[in-house]
Amino acid sequence: MANTLLSVGIDIGTSTTQVIFSKLTLEDLGGRFTAPNIAITKKEVIYRGEIHETPLLNHSLIDTQALCVLVEGEFRQAGFAVGATDTGAVIITGESARRENAAAVLQQLSGFAGEFVVATAGPDLESRIAGQGSGAQAYAQEHGLHVVNFDIGGGTTNVAVFDCGKLTATACYDIGGRLLKFTPQGKLIYLSEHAEKIAQTIGLCLRVADTPSLADLRALAQAMAQQLEVNTCELLTPNSVLLFSGGVADCIYRTGHELFAYNDFGVLLGQAVRNSRLFGYQVLAPQETIRATVMGAGSYTTTLSGSTIGYTHADLFPLKNLPVFALSPQQEQDAFDHGKADDFAHALCDFVQQTDANCVAIAFAGKPSPGWQELKRLAQALQQAASQAQLDPNIPWVFLAQHDIGKALGLAMTPYAQGRAVITLDGIDARQPDCYLDIGKPLMNGQVVPVVIKTLLFG
Repeated sequence: MANTLLSVGIDIGTSTTQVIFSKLTLEDLGGRFTAPNIAITKKEVIYRGEIHETPLLNHSLIDTQALCVLVEGEFRQAGFAVGATDTGAVIITGESARRENAAAVLQQLSGFAGEFVVATAGPDLESRIAGQGSGAQAYAQEHGLHVVNFDIGGGTTNVAVFDCGKLTATACYDIGGRLLKFTPQGKLIYLSEHAEKIAQTIGLCLRVADTPSLADLRALAQAMAQQLEVNTCELLTPNSVLLFSGGVADCIYRTGHELFAYNDFGVLLGQAVRNSRLFGYQVLAPQETIRATVMGAGSYTTTLSGSTIGYTHADLFPLKNLPVFALSPQQEQDAFDHGKADDFAHALCDFVQQTDANCVAIAFAGKPSPGWQELKRLAQALQQAASQAQLDPNIPWVFLAQHDIGKALGLAMTPYAQGRAVITLDGIDARQPDCYLDIGKPLMNGQVVPVVIKTLLFG
């Protein structure tokens, strides 16, 4: 039996805003006499929206009202009611994440996309989903190669490194096509702080309202391309395969653009990248260029928990914006071996105060096949720490393990929970900095839950 989820991706970028809808198919790949193995087996894009220019009030503020009208129009055009989706992501990227009202914009947009959709920002997530949406991750996995995806947008370049399909590194640089804007005649009408700094390092003095020489602009584009070369050299190997996505990628792979066709710096930057030493590596064309991030947002942000999970009752879900506290390997070892919680209980209390959270997800690796006494000691330590943190008693305790121990840990937690609601999930590695979690309602007869791991970083 298969289940499907309707997923939406909304990408608010420096230059453009895009919306897509996808259908995710869930199936149990386990045999009749084996444990369930539920996975997302198919991702099908069922609607690709128009590429809209991101509406701005000025260089510091997004036009929230115009943006909401734009997104609502895409829902209507796709034939879906606002709030009808099951999962997905609202992503704010590049320079848009630095706008003064970025957090407020995402808060308002999150209501468009259903009860389980993440409103998020952050360069690590952007790099990963752009590399997934471009096809870089799939190519690395299928061919067993070291593949690096450069997603060059309007305000930033996000880099993702996939080694045989596994994400091994990400990076973000202030290099993009909209860092300078021009009139059709080439007069400079906007110069970002980042572009100005790069210009100064090579002795250029650019001023708004002037018409820079083409030689100066090419020199600036070359300097940006060289920065990409230098900053990413440690991420590349002699056998690396490179893909370029983002809006500037169209100017890299296709020639013949008018220099100021988009009233920005994208064409010149694309030409400089094409002429840089990065093209000394093997370069492939991606499946998606300008749509890579929104494709990743709509099709790749949702993952599934393991199939041996525990929860008190289904009404606990969905849960949104849970900050994740990760145990260190030593703290986890002390909990398994001795039931000790002193060290991480103190750290958890500090974490709760810093995040001002009334509910926290506690993450750890777990063990492949722990004994029952080990699980009881771990449960005791988790209960002690969670109790000391004085979390809201009306919100469940949430525990995340990477290894397959969710259901067993849930059983071990029962005598320690003292009637409190508890959620124990496995198959999830959320041990990363500045990490938040959204957990959807149980699927496939309650055997799995959809999960989105995200960041909430602005500025």
